[in-house]
This record gives sequence, structure tokens and C-alpha cells, in this order.
Amino acid sequence: MVSERNWPYFRAVLDSIPGYTPGRAVAGPDGRSVKLSSNENPHGPLPSVRDAIAEAATEVNRYPDTSASELTAELARRYGVAEERVALGAGSVGILQQLLTATAEPGTEIVYAWRSFEAYPLLVELAGATSVRVPLRGETHDLDALAEAITDRTRMVFVCNPNNPTGTVVGHAELTAFLDRVPDHVLVVLDEAYREYVRDPHVPDGVDLLTERPNVAVLRTFSKAYGLAGTRVGFLIGHPHVAAAVRKTMIPFAVNRIAQAAAVASLSAEDELMERVAATVKERERVRDALLGDGWVVPPSEANFVWLRLGEDTTDFAASCEAAGVAVRPFAGEGVRVSVGTPEENDAFLTAAHEYPRRNQE
Repeated sequence: MVSERNWPYFRAVLDSIPGYTPGRAVAGPDGRSVKLSSNENPHGPLPSVRDAIAEAATEVNRYPDTSASELTAELARRYGVAEERVALGAGSVGILQQLLTATAEPGTEIVYAWRSFEAYPLLVELAGATSVRVPLRGETHDLDALAEAITDRTRMVFVCNPNNPTGTVVGHAELTAFLDRVPDHVLVVLDEAYREYVRDPHVPDGVDLLTERPNVAVLRTFSKAYGLAGTRVGFLIGHPHVAAAVRKTMIPFAVNRIAQAAAVASLSAEDELMERVAATVKERERVRDALLGDGWVVPPSEANFVWLRLGEDTTDFAASCEAAGVAVRPFAGEGVRVSVGTPEENDAFLTAAHEYPRRNQE
């Protein structure tokens, strides 16, 4: 029998943090499975993207271009920036880890709103830094409180816009006022994974804010609007010295050959892909309107999901949806995030929500 004292040593932080929990798929009594728990694009790749993936698959015995030269050049053209301002990673969450590797160490602090993207605390603690969580004001970022939380130990501030899981946004005036208060040595990361779904004209495109702000960087991903969650490719646009740090901390070949080919093909088919995004936005508004009509409290969303704050009913509501074959994303004691799927999938969720005996809705 092996004693625990003979086990290999691991970092103590592993005892205090949970692993990342992905959205689940479930099956109802009739075998129906509707997965609205992971904010995935419900549409498969376009034919041109599938062709690019198939062609790239014939060469997976070869290492990919570790600098992803073609994709970097295409992104630079797409966003009107120099190539030296672009850095890639295995999804935007991979880039977050690269940023933390470049900036965080024991004794430093990372500031972010809470609740926000659930990977933030996991990645920060793994990097050895301290999380400073600033409560949301209602369902959105309290930028004044975020600014006040910055100290001489702060290395980075994350601003998730639209915010995951609430779908809420901060506008141009309040965001620029916040940026004016942030010290030059603190990096502000605008996590814009859902930017393509934004329709509110008051919400800025983070790339437009970079010109005179070397301490601001923008994260984007191909996982959501571009429908490439399974390939894992994201990118950062920022000042050259920020992008260089991110490139240095990327695991070699992290963005694989298939991911690069799929992303390049998706940029070429962007007009067609954005038609799908528009359809999702239309469904988002239909779902929210139906929930409001049923008496639910649902904040306006600018992402590809909606948020229901349910408090103590959260787990029960999620279980009720699961029994109907619909998977949502519960955050115990707070609320559920529901991805926008196809019209048929959304109808299945709306039926489950309609049939739930609501309690404690304000």
C-alpha cells in the first residue's frame, strides 16, 4: 500500500482550486438533447471552411507554422494594424494564460469584476498572483470600483465586454473614463470574445481605443461567432511590446495547422458568417422577449446568451431544464446562463422555462 507521504509533491495551490468545468450535454426522457450550456455557435463550419480543414488535415504529420504567419497577416489586414501588434494563442483563454505568465508572480494582483468569466480566478491563482474580485453593480461592471481597487501591486485588469455570464456591456464614455484613471504600468485587457454579437452603438470596439493607450490590449476569439470552438484559436491586438510578450509565452505550435487554416478561411468567408451572427442576434431578442413576457427578469444581452438571476432557485431550475433534455449553465446561488441555439433548441428551452414553477423572481 502506497502512503500519501510518498506521493510526488505538487504546488499547494492545487488543493484550493477546482478544475475548469465545461458545459454539459444532457438527455431528456425522450432522448432529446439540447446543449445551451457552452455558448457555442449552433451552426457548423461553412463549406469553404470545411474544405480548408480537410486540406490541412492531409498535412498533420508536419508541425504547423509556429508564428502562424498567414493568419497573423490576415488579422492585421482585417483590423488595420501592423502585424507586430497581433499575437495568437489556443483560444482567447490561452492568451489570458500567456498574459499571466508574462506579468503575474507572487505578491502581484489581478483585478476583475465578479461574477465574470469563470476561468479568471483559476488562471490567476495558477499563475501565483492574487485575485481581486470587484462585485458587479447590478449585472454589469462597476468601473469606478474597479479603478479604486487598483494598487501598486496590480499588474492587470480584466474587463469582459460583453460580460460573461450576464451579457451586459459598458459604454464608450464610461470605459474611456475608466481607462483614463488606470496607471500606465497596469495592463487593461478588454476581453471581447462576444464582440461580433454587439448591436448597442454606445459600446466601443476595443481596437479603436488602442492608438494612444499602450497599456490596453484586446482579446478576440474564433470560437464564438466564427464557429471554431473545437479548433482553439484566439488572438490579441495590442501595443507591440504587449504582443511580443504574449508570443514569448505561447507554448510552441499551440495554434495547430488545422486551426490556422480554418481561421484564415473563416476570415475570407466573413460576410457569410456574419449573416449567421445576425440570425443569432435575432433569436437572442426573441428568446429574451418571450422570457420577459413570461414574467422572468432578464437583463439586455449583447452576447450570444441570456442571463437569469435566480438566486437559491438556480440549481433547481437547471435540474428542471435538464429533466426536459435542455442543458443550461448554472452558477449555484446566482443564476443561469442560457446560450442562444437554433430556433428549435430555443423553443425547447422556452417551453422548459414556461413550465417551471417560478419562485423568488423580482
